[in-house]
Amino acid sequence: MDGETQTGRFTGASKYVLDEELAKIVNVSIALEMPLLLKGEPGTGKTMLGHAIAEALGMRLIVLNVKSSMKLVDTLYQYDTLTRLNDSRFGDSRRDVSNIEEYIKMGKIGQAFVSEDRVVLLIDEIDKADTDFQDDMLDILDQMEFDIIEIDKTIRAKKRPVIIITSNAKKDLSDPFLGRCNFHHIAFPDPEMMRRIVDVHFPNVAGDLLQSAVETFYRLREIRGVEKKPSTRELINWIRALRGDPDFHVKDLAKGDIPYLGVLFKKSSDYRVARNGVARFRP
Repeated sequence: MDGETQTGRFTGASKYVLDEELAKIVNVSIALEMPLLLKGEPGTGKTMLGHAIAEALGMRLIVLNVKSSMKLVDTLYQYDTLTRLNDSRFGDSRRDVSNIEEYIKMGKIGQAFVSEDRVVLLIDEIDKADTDFQDDMLDILDQMEFDIIEIDKTIRAKKRPVIIITSNAKKDLSDPFLGRCNFHHIAFPDPEMMRRIVDVHFPNVAGDLLQSAVETFYRLREIRGVEKKPSTRELINWIRALRGDPDFHVKDLAKGDIPYLGVLFKKSSDYRVARNGVARFRP
């Protein structure tokens, strides 16, 4: 394995605003070739960081979306027995049914290992998996190899991928898992950081709209009784909706007339709570 690929420093991407502390932990993780575990509430940019690193460093991004029912072997490879059976029955395939390797398909981790170029491997929401899955996966990522037992073959990584792992902290991660990763908690952006984030998405947004929309957004997040508070993604979509409405006027927000609450609150119960809550915004 060639793990000495020269990689530039990550300083942010076209749609990703990076603070200094996060930049440092990303770059040291790349330099030390260690997985970076990111925690934080939904909407803080954990998943988008993987996309941003791939964009900024010119690498291919491979995303493994972890499911609770997922088996580790599926992330490595899959043996397509059904296709082989059909080929043997009907005999109209160009594949050689006696060669099992022709029916082996790489999973997401397998794809990262066999890639000729160094890639970013984003393992999203690892906390959905059980502890054995998590620990066994990190064994594979430590060793950078796994076996395909059907063909008695060992797959070794050609280039050690940049590994970003996200967790919404729905389950505790084991101590051995934590011990093998660098860690960073991404806090929800404060209003100043949020204005910078919005600005990269809407560089020509009017100043009064930016100020009022962000202020209103944080007031809405403070409404008690909301189960799922709106995140950065919802704010960006909300501003997009406001800008697309020719009848919208910024001064309406100050009056407590807040349109498109459904863009911000996606659950019926939260929507009802928010509608009642904004009534108190009105002078």
